Amino acid sequence: MERVWLRKLRNNRGLTQDEVAENCRISRAYYTQIEAGNRRPSPEVAMCIGKFLDFPWTNFFEEDEYQI
Repeated sequence: MERVWLRKLRNNRGLTQDEVAENCRISRAYYTQIEAGNRRPSPEVAMCIGKFLDFPWTNFFEEDEYQI
């Protein structure tokens, strides 16, 4: 299931997928899969994305993922 909330957070900050991926030292392809809901990030990557986009990283692991 697509993580619309994640895309909105990224877009609201005026960032590209490349910028988030580069900041978290992951490939753009990996980030794209996370945003599309095809992959769940590792805890380390979730922490980095959460810190960079300013949301609780545990949102990725909630039963009903975070919604905005």
